Amino acid sequence: MQPSDATRRSLLRLLGLAGAATLSPALSGCVMDGLATGTVGETQSALDVSPVLLVATTRRPATGSPPKSPYFGSERGRGLSFAEARMAAPDRSLIGKVSAVVGGDWGIRSVGEVTSGPGAAAAFAQSAFGRDVLIYVHGYRESFESAAISAARLSDGIRFNGASALFTWPSAAATFDYGYDRESALWSRDAFEDLLKTLAMTPSGGRIHIVAHSMGTLLTLETLRMLRVEAGEAAVARIGAVVLAAPDIDIDLFANGVERLGPDAKRITVISATNDRALELSGAIAGGVVRAGAADRERLEALGVRVADASDYGGGLFNHDLFLSNREVQAVVKRAIARGSSGA
Repeated sequence: MQPSDATRRSLLRLLGLAGAATLSPALSGCVMDGLATGTVGETQSALDVSPVLLVATTRRPATGSPPKSPYFGSERGRGLSFAEARMAAPDRSLIGKVSAVVGGDWGIRSVGEVTSGPGAAAAFAQSAFGRDVLIYVHGYRESFESAAISAARLSDGIRFNGASALFTWPSAAATFDYGYDRESALWSRDAFEDLLKTLAMTPSGGRIHIVAHSMGTLLTLETLRMLRVEAGEAAVARIGAVVLAAPDIDIDLFANGVERLGPDAKRITVISATNDRALELSGAIAGGVVRAGAADRERLEALGVRVADASDYGGGLFNHDLFLSNREVQAVVKRAIARGSSGA
């Protein structure tokens, strides 16, 4: 089904709004994922103690050694690159919290030397050695800076105690470049698989947890399929939790991908919302097929994945990144990682 001219005009208006919209959480209660409820604990995250974010990327590094801001651009690089980003933690004082409402919270202080090519995955694994690692995979319309800040917010928000990491692919970070972003995400599958395979085969490594958002969930699901086929059960066994937040994937494609994962589908938790306006827009662009992140809970559960339906917890225009803005939804992520760490 092709969108009509009127629909296209509506989509353009929504895309324009997407460039400026922010979420405004006005929430109470807890998201149910069929297991337990509760909010994120108040203990300090490892990232808050040592604000170093491990960065694996298929973006082209900026010139200079080490690279200067913006560090990594929207162009495609030559395979995988690795660097450590020194983050600026938010001011935890009352004055700092008030300032964060206006000026933001986490930021990038600097990025270290970049390792590119065959040694990048090994360098990442060495930096994460002996620890559980949480890898955030961002979605559409994200710059390196915005993705790094989201990764820090996620890890700190759920009080993660292992190594915090970001896998960032070459998004154009522009509203009207949806096609470029989708192709760039899929282009990054081999590099992401190499990273996961190296981590999984590293002795004394911890569990690998993945939280992917929006278009990044397509990259993640496709990569996990490849990993299972090419590296076998031993590699997949090191994967802990896989959280797909607002997956921007055609529901039929999603169903096929989950089916190919077989018993590993039980590792997946989907955070969905039937009122996710960004996914409604994406579905219209893609020909009207519902996106997995906007599908009914029953339809998703029938595929064998865990589901946290956040439809009643949105307070903004698009309801697309509740895992970053809502404490109850973050609690779902935290519980999924706890299950993945225990092997449940």
